[in-house]
Amino acid sequence: MDALNIAVVCGTGNTRRLFTPHALDRLRALGKLTVNDEAEEPTPERLTELAADADVIVTSWGTPQLTAEVMARLPRLRYVAHAAGSVKPIVSDAMFAQGVRVTSSAKVLGMGVAETALGYTLACVKNLFNVSRGIAAGGWTAERPLKEYDDIREMFEIKIGVVSAGNAGGHFMKLLSMFDVDVLLYEPFITDEQAKERFGATRVSFETLLEQSDVVSIHAPSIPETYHMFNAESLKLMKKDASLINTARGSIVDEQALYDHMKAGNLKYACLDVFDPHEPPLPDNPLRTLPNCIMSPHLAGLTHNGLLRIGAHCASEIERFAAGEPLTTEITQAQLKTSA
Repeated sequence: MDALNIAVVCGTGNTRRLFTPHALDRLRALGKLTVNDEAEEPTPERLTELAADADVIVTSWGTPQLTAEVMARLPRLRYVAHAAGSVKPIVSDAMFAQGVRVTSSAKVLGMGVAETALGYTLACVKNLFNVSRGIAAGGWTAERPLKEYDDIREMFEIKIGVVSAGNAGGHFMKLLSMFDVDVLLYEPFITDEQAKERFGATRVSFETLLEQSDVVSIHAPSIPETYHMFNAESLKLMKKDASLINTARGSIVDEQALYDHMKAGNLKYACLDVFDPHEPPLPDNPLRTLPNCIMSPHLAGLTHNGLLRIGAHCASEIERFAAGEPLTTEITQAQLKTSA
């Protein structure tokens, strides 16, 4: 194995959040390691200064795009380990034309997303949000029974709809395998057999998923085909007492249509971790006024200690690259059209 020149170009804030000392030591063991010592994310000029002789660079949130101008100053670059989710903000045609490979950390980020979706699913099925409000309002006494108790269900013989079987959706279905539930999957890019073998799911049309699911969890990418996939017409197909969970991308849900649908008395809950067109949602966003619209501040991906999974993942991928082994999370130029 030839020694590699590796440059971690992200600012010190991201480096500390994503890499343990042990993960950085794993990179040092592969050759020469250069780590950006500035707090700010690099400018294109600073990036090329740090990585002028790099075979491998580690990028993250805030790293500038590897444009043709940047690539012209990185003649040795062969591989980019992106310590974040989507690689779309950093890649370019020039990068791919130069034969540079890139991996994403979306798979490990998807684990946190899936865990959040499962938490929301359990809370919706158990009716925890309404139960908590009912108790806070004086319910659950001898004189005042808790009416919200009647809407509590178990994770048993109910239907959970999953929109897309990407990294987060796939891990979500893996977590659901612990329960006696029927998983319905809408995913145009796999077969019925693959859905069953990989995820234990029944592949159905989008319309069937909406009509039959008790909980619908969105895990689709933000691409033109998914823009406002959940709109006035599609929301009407859902069960009146179903719950909708979006931990994917805000653009997939038409927020005004969702508000109108829920204001009319439909849906048990909508649990939203992402928003569009404004994130955070504006103070006058009408969804804020609905007690059964549960909002979280885009926390579904890895947070705090979970972020350290990303550094470990990048170190593992770089070790595989150094050894000439297949990369497990490589993103090709063709895959960009259907990825988040």
